[in-house]
Amino acid sequence: MYQPYYYSQTGQADISLLHDIEKAINGEYSAILCYEHLAKLAPSDEIRDQILEIREDEIHHFQIFSHIYMILSGMKAAPHITETCPTEYRAGMEFALKDEQKTVDFYHEIADKAEDPYIIEQFRRAASDEQNHAVWFLYFFILSSLLS
Repeated sequence: MYQPYYYSQTGQADISLLHDIEKAINGEYSAILCYEHLAKLAPSDEIRDQILEIREDEIHHFQIFSHIYMILSGMKAAPHITETCPTEYRAGMEFALKDEQKTVDFYHEIADKAEDPYIIEQFRRAASDEQNHAVWFLYFFILSSLLS
């Protein structure tokens, strides 16, 4: 097995950080696929376009996290789906809003655990994006509740 060259200040390989980054990659990969599906279910072009814009942010996060993982581990990430995307629009909005909100906390935990300024900054910026996404999905969920 390839030994990662990212070490904490204690001189120990930070395997926990690598696992968290791998989990983040899988979450972004799952979101990319889910949001593509949810965009097709959107009740209007405006909502569809916003969901696709959110999806573009997720693609950007996926690329950055994959790059960080490659630098730290020396291996390319092998993403896989970790969450099942709802097939109904309203359920999808609720799912996405909860997932985005949990992701905010998770990314802050990664930033707090990391020691490298670049990694800290990337996960803090991603957490900010995820919070913004949660607000959009909350709006879409409320709107779908009012219209049903």
